[in-house]
Amino acid sequence: MSAPQPLQIREANAHLAAVHRRAAELEARLDAAERTVRAQAERLARHDQQLRAALDELGRAKDCELAALQEQLLTSEATVRSLQAAVRQRDELIGQLQPRAELLQDICRRRPPLAGLLAALAEAERLGPLPTRDPSHPLPGGPSPRLANSTGAEEDRDHLQPAVFGTTV
Repeated sequence: MSAPQPLQIREANAHLAAVHRRAAELEARLDAAERTVRAQAERLARHDQQLRAALDELGRAKDCELAALQEQLLTSEATVRSLQAAVRQRDELIGQLQPRAELLQDICRRRPPLAGLLAALAEAERLGPLPTRDPSHPLPGGPSPRLANSTGAEEDRDHLQPAVFGTTV
């Protein structure tokens, strides 16, 4: 075998150096890519942890809000039942008071005629009783003497006391 020529050796050395540089370059790129992938994986893991923590917090907040809303619903339902009971009691009271209200309305409608009647009774009381009269001298416009064909029912009225007007007001 013959010794390689210096040109071939230089070319081979240059080729080996280029291959070595290319291998070193690829190894450096591989290391950089691995570091990038590890950094991205770490960022994704941290982000995943943050999202899980946020999701857990949202779940707890949702549970707390649901519990508060459930309590509010129970309170509202109790309030509704209480108000319904109060309405039923008031309806019963209205039912009891309705006849009395109608009676009072009736009394109010009859008040003016009653006031007139009371005024007439007061006037009659102010005039006082009639003076005693002599049966032989009847008053003008007064009752006439008894007729012969009287039934006698009129005689029963003589024993009654004379009417006296009065009021309780």
